[in-house]
Amino acid sequence: MRSLPARSLSQTFVALAGLALLSAQPVRAADDDAPKGPAVTVLKAAKSCFSDIVEATGSIIAREETSVRPERPGLKVTEVLAEAGDTTTAGQVMARLALPEGGTLQVTAPVAGVIATSTAQIGAPASAKGEALFTIVARSEYDLVALVATNDVRKLAVNQPVTIRIAGAGDIDGKVRRIGPTVEPNIQQGMVYVGISSQKRLLLNASGRALIKTGQSCNVAVPLTAVQYSSAGTVVQVIRRNRVETKRVEIGLMSGGNIEVRDGLTEGDIVVARAGALLREGDPVRPVMAAAAAK
Repeated sequence: MRSLPARSLSQTFVALAGLALLSAQPVRAADDDAPKGPAVTVLKAAKSCFSDIVEATGSIIAREETSVRPERPGLKVTEVLAEAGDTTTAGQVMARLALPEGGTLQVTAPVAGVIATSTAQIGAPASAKGEALFTIVARSEYDLVALVATNDVRKLAVNQPVTIRIAGAGDIDGKVRRIGPTVEPNIQQGMVYVGISSQKRLLLNASGRALIKTGQSCNVAVPLTAVQYSSAGTVVQVIRRNRVETKRVEIGLMSGGNIEVRDGLTEGDIVVARAGALLREGDPVRPVMAAAAAK
């Protein structure tokens, strides 16, 4: 058998070594892409809409009160047919009075509504100039008169929808009816009148909280736990090619445990669900989608 020249043998070894190197490269690349590091719960950034809510606190008042008293003096109450808290209809007889010359006079409700107060007592005097026998919340219409931070007054407008929370009455719908023209100088708060739309009987002077919807914003949303606040600004950690990247973001409105991201993220970005100081820029991780992690 004839032996190969030394030069040919050397070239053969170089060629074989090159083939071995080429075949090994995809394996190393696959190893680099393989998930490493700790498992991290992630989720996809998705779009959501947030309501811009202004809060105001105040008290329930009657939008209009009507006083009920006789038109002439020198009368006495002989019969009381209605009490505070009763609902009345226009023309309903509320009391009967004795005339000085004999006979009786009926006192009727001039308007439908809810009786707010009553001083009528059998045997008590009644006259046109005396204390009203009854006061009626006309048409059962109430307002919440509430104070609003000065910075929020500019967001308010007539007819904006309102949710009113009153202890013992639950949530009631309403609308902004009027906005006060001035600001209380000592507390730097403005006044807003919220008209209440409800068939429920409300207690005058009861406290209530108004949630006024002044607008809506739709953007990418992430959980509050995904946002970090640092000296470098507000950041969110995202995962790209199984490694951590830190992105500065501009945040906006909050609702239900989520926060609006106005800039810095795009829909579909893979976000670390619970950001923390243990994860740093460039760290390798094994991402686990939140839905899968919950199972």
